[in-house]
Formats: sequence, structure tokens, C-alpha cells
Amino acid sequence: MSEGTMQRRAQRDQRDQQAKRAKPLTRVLVGAAAVPVMLVAAGCSSDSGSGDGKDKAAEESAASASASPSPTVRPAAFGKLPEPCSVLAKKTLEDLVPKAESGKEGTSNDTGTRASCSWDSLSDNGVKGSQFRWLSVSTLRFESDVTRGAGDKLAGDYFAKQLRDAQSAEGAKSVKTAAVGGTGDQASVVSYDLKKKEGTFKQQTVVARAENVVVTVDYNGAGLAGDKTPDADDLVKDAQKAAKEVVAAVTKANGAAGGGPSSGAPSPSGTSSKAPSGSASASPSKSG
Repeated sequence: MSEGTMQRRAQRDQRDQQAKRAKPLTRVLVGAAAVPVMLVAAGCSSDSGSGDGKDKAAEESAASASASPSPTVRPAAFGKLPEPCSVLAKKTLEDLVPKAESGKEGTSNDTGTRASCSWDSLSDNGVKGSQFRWLSVSTLRFESDVTRGAGDKLAGDYFAKQLRDAQSAEGAKSVKTAAVGGTGDQASVVSYDLKKKEGTFKQQTVVARAENVVVTVDYNGAGLAGDKTPDADDLVKDAQKAAKEVVAAVTKANGAAGGGPSSGAPSPSGTSSKAPSGSASASPSKSG
């Protein structure tokens, strides 16, 4: 074998050995390059699954919301009011306003929701003076409303407002408040004096609630032209009697018997209502 042939064979063997050493390295590089591709693919697959889960959860939440029942509120117990000038017995009117003519019905856009009637009496005793009496009855009914609440709850708020208005009447002196039992679900009476040029007027305001109806009875009296001032305790009893009759008339007008539920000693508490205003404190001014 010639020297040139031996040299070429040696070169060829050297190349073969280099090629053998390069193959494992190539496989390692190819495998390393494949890893990021697999990670990227796995990441895409994971994101897709997460999005599907969120969409599904949102769909289930929306379906649950649409299937939820609409909000409801307890229906009001009383659906109408009695004729305002017929809520008191003839005998009661003769005792409280003895010289009164027929009652004067107040104006109202809806007598099924708000109604009132008033009577006034002047008993002339000649040189001894005269006795004046003024009586007013008002009723206000509340409907149950999904956004505002149950009718009896709204009536309770208005009941408290009426008491506060009576207690803060302009010019009121010696204000006293007492609970009234046996008249509706809750009732209280506010008594005070009003000094006027004609004399001293004794004012009594009874506020009562029967279910979703609020009853307000205003009753005042005065001795004019030298006659004696009426006894406040007697006026309170008369006002309470009138309020009890009005509550009974409300329950009767709605097909219920008796004078409605009674409470022992209700406390005049609650929050102011957005119900229609009708302050009891304005009534005594008419007595002049």
C-alpha cells in the first residue's frame, strides 16, 4: 500500500470518528429545541380551558339570576276606608259636639286612601259665656309596596310621625303623651293647652294604628266669654272613645268584627315615613 493511500484512509477514519461524536450532540440540541414548543402548546391548551370555565360559570350565574323569584311583600290587611262622616255614633256626636250640625267632609283625591270629617259646636250660656267644641277625624290607609315595604310597616312609620307632629305643635303648652290601650294595634294621646285671645283651648290628639290604617282624632274645647275652661281629663276620655269607634268602623268596613287588635302599652317609636303628609298639629288652629 502506497503512502498516499494510507494517508487518505487515515483522514477518512478521522472524519468518521468526528461524525460519530457529533450525532449525540445533535440529538440533544434537537430535543432541547422541542421542549419550548411543547411548553407553549401546553400553555395554550391551559388558557383555553380556563376561559371556557369562566364562560360556563358566567352562564350558570345568569341562569340562576333569571330563575330567582321576584321580590314579594305581605299584602295589606285593609283595602278600604269607611265613610268619614259616618264613623261615629249619633250619641257620641251629641256628647262631644252637642250643638253640631252635619259633619263637613274634607276634600280628597282618593277617599279609599285618605278621608276626613269635622264638626264644631258652640253652646251659648247667655251672660255666663259659652262652650266651644271642635272635633276632627281623619283616616289614612297605606298599600303594601315592593320597594317601600308592607302596608302596616308604612302605617307604623306614619303613626310615629303624627305623634311627633302633635307633640311639637306650635304654641303648645304643658304637653303630655300617654299610651292608649284597647284601640287598634297601637295608640297614644297627646294633650296640651293653646292660649288664644278668645281663651285657653284644651287640645287632645289621639293617634291610633289598625293594621295598615292610621286614625287621627283631634278634639278641643274652650270656655268663651267668661265661661269656665273644660276639664282636660274629660276631653281626653271623650277623644279616646271617639278614636276607638273610628277604629271599629275601619275594621267593620273591611269585613272584620270588633275593634281590631289591642295593645297594652305601645311606645311611640319609629322613623319618619315618606307617606303623604297630614299633620295633626295643624288642626287645632281651626278652633279659633
